[in-house]
Amino acid sequence: MHLRRRSFLHLAAAGAAMPVLGTRARALDYPARPVRVIVGAVPGSAPDVIARLAADWLSRRLGQTFFVDNRNGASGAIAAEAVAGAAPDGYTLLLVSASDSINATLYHHLKFDFLRDFVPVGGLVGFPMVMTVSAGFRAKTLPELIAYAKANPGKLNIGTPPVGSPQHIAGELFNMMSGTDIVFVAYRGGPQAITDALSGQVQGVVGTVLLTIEQIRSGGLRPLAVTTTARSALLPDVPTVSTVVPGFDASQWIGLVAPKNVPPNLIERLNHEIQLGLADAAMKAKIANLGGTALPGSAAAFGQFTAAEVAKWGKVIKFANIKVE
Repeated sequence: MHLRRRSFLHLAAAGAAMPVLGTRARALDYPARPVRVIVGAVPGSAPDVIARLAADWLSRRLGQTFFVDNRNGASGAIAAEAVAGAAPDGYTLLLVSASDSINATLYHHLKFDFLRDFVPVGGLVGFPMVMTVSAGFRAKTLPELIAYAKANPGKLNIGTPPVGSPQHIAGELFNMMSGTDIVFVAYRGGPQAITDALSGQVQGVVGTVLLTIEQIRSGGLRPLAVTTTARSALLPDVPTVSTVVPGFDASQWIGLVAPKNVPPNLIERLNHEIQLGLADAAMKAKIANLGGTALPGSAAAFGQFTAAEVAKWGKVIKFANIKVE
């Protein structure tokens, strides 16, 4: 009986170890086939470009094709819904951005929960935004803009991309934290906002540095401040909003997530390769040329960051009573 009991215990221990060994085996074999990276943006957009840079790096590092699948529409909800319902095997990933953390509060009928239905893989890139005014506008600095806005509540109009875009919500965050009443006019796209700023229909634009850099360099737009806590390499002489409005921080960040229940060691492997990519000199140069900065860190750290973003933008949306049709 003693031998039989010992044999049983050995078999039980071996059986208990089988799921762990199976998970490790899957991690060693991963990826055994192509991996799809779904992007809720059109080809050529900043998220799409970053997705293709990351996919190319991972393809070369892991020996399997990581390919981009563009599924634009519903402010990224179509792409997110597709990944939320995908098998949790690491072969379907989602490129996420600041828009996803905004959508979590802005839209009330999503078929997924951004924080519950995805597991973070890692951050990729952050893009600063910049507050600008038309060249002929009287404010030359951000304090002057704030003073004018407070003296003329509701009369200063600043253009942004569509309602709920990171640029639009960053503008409302500025109102909330600075005590101003600027009207942030949401256009269908950033270029239309710039056109109206140059013609005097609105007094300025909040846009990404890449969107506004040509008009800034030509003198059509005057940059007052960048929205991130660090200055932009493309606009090194432009101060940050936080020097005037302490604690202000807003960016168009981009990262990767996977469906919930993907094995942790697959996430760890993907994150490890991403960290190597973000530290690579050639990759860093490509990101810098796009006006961005790398967002290195663990999967857990990226999860904490996205949760904080959802909470922050939720407060702004409620403060400004922003609604979408």
